[in-house]
Amino acid sequence: MKALQLPFYKMEGVGNDFVLIEAGAASELNLSELAQRLCHRPFGVGADGLLVIERGELAPVRMRMFNPDGTEDFCGNGLRCAARFAYEQGHVGETEFSIEALGGRIVPVQIHLLDGAVEQITTQLPPPRFHPRDIPALADGEVIEDYPLTVAGRSLRIASVNTGTTHTVLFGETLPDDALFLEVSPRLETHPMFPERTSVLWAVVVSRREVRVRIWERGVGETLGCGSGAAAVGVLAYRAGWVERAVQVVSKGGKLTVDYREDGILLTGKASRLFEGIFYLE
Repeated sequence: MKALQLPFYKMEGVGNDFVLIEAGAASELNLSELAQRLCHRPFGVGADGLLVIERGELAPVRMRMFNPDGTEDFCGNGLRCAARFAYEQGHVGETEFSIEALGGRIVPVQIHLLDGAVEQITTQLPPPRFHPRDIPALADGEVIEDYPLTVAGRSLRIASVNTGTTHTVLFGETLPDDALFLEVSPRLETHPMFPERTSVLWAVVVSRREVRVRIWERGVGETLGCGSGAAAVGVLAYRAGWVERAVQVVSKGGKLTVDYREDGILLTGKASRLFEGIFYLE
């Protein structure tokens, strides 16, 4: 049987790495199964997710993102990677355009150039949703902030929000060590309170303009960065009165600027194109 030669591009945003393909090259393939294969680090290219790029119906570009377990999701860092790819490939002719994302969301994008090259990218994520039915979470009340929850026998205080996808944040004085992080994070991700699971972010407010985080993404595990997760941390810290509207969220992979506005969340950071290649599929 002749192998299918699938062109791909490897990209990253603050350490969140992706395999990116154009939809036309995979038109006959099951994208969920393809994500599981391509993202597998020993036997695939290796990535935190698969990005599939095509021309959109509601915007010039459409991005679909699949986690390594094959589930489709929304992804803030993936949007910046998709924006850079679309701009550099000539799929768009301007530095300001929109990307169609999961659920038909339209995400405005601005490419920032330095000496003609892409320096940073700003995306406008949708306004955050706080009500449990919108997160979604099986909890009473209008918002989930400083909410008591017992996980793995530990008493936690959590805050949850939807910034395009479900996020739960645990604020504390220090980031967790490996034992605590690996014990609690996966169990909180799959807690019955969250019917669609949740990403988990441990956060420490350093100053009114900086928060440090450690990240466990649903469907992935620990990652070096999470764009929509950084947005969730910035929004929740601002609502608590701990930071300014514009704050830097620092993860193991780098810095993102989160600017909480009335009409959405501006997320600014870098996205890099690392290499390209051919993956052979039987």
